[in-house]
Amino acid sequence: MPHALRSLTASLGLAAALTAIGVAPAHATTPLLKNYLQCRHTTLVDFPGTIVDAAVATPELSTLVNLVQAANLVGPLSGKGPLTVFAPTNDAFAKVPAPLLGLIGSDVNLLTSVLTYHVTAGAVDPRRSLLPSQVGTLQGQSVFLVYDTNGASVNQSVAACKGVKTTNGTVWIIDSVLLPQFR
Repeated sequence: MPHALRSLTASLGLAAALTAIGVAPAHATTPLLKNYLQCRHTTLVDFPGTIVDAAVATPELSTLVNLVQAANLVGPLSGKGPLTVFAPTNDAFAKVPAPLLGLIGSDVNLLTSVLTYHVTAGAVDPRRSLLPSQVGTLQGQSVFLVYDTNGASVNQSVAACKGVKTTNGTVWIIDSVLLPQFR
């Protein structure tokens, strides 16, 4: 937590500090604070394998697993961490228009760019960002994290409160595919 926010929180209390910095209007502070604290204190699930092993063991991530295999990213995502992966579900991939998904899937470099945009080096917890923050991805661009009325968000995708802690990092399930800026 930045020093200024820590000082503000200490002097005003968390609910008043949230209102003071504009995270939520006064009438929404109590539900936001309750949801934030509940989400933030949700215990991570321990998984005794790597990020890739956890994804393979999760049926709702089968599309992601297939794409990771197609992009030859199994080795890097199974290697030494810690890494953080924001993992789109099968339903998230289904929301991507078919022509765009086909284009991404037909070009290994483009696919690799999209997939590595979902990965950060180090331990990143999207539940902890009351103020918008950004974190660099392995792809080279940044994603933006914030906890707001939608919950924990990565860009405009909502992350589940329960992450999965693996031997080489953490997986956060998200409800949409993150797309980097294409140049």
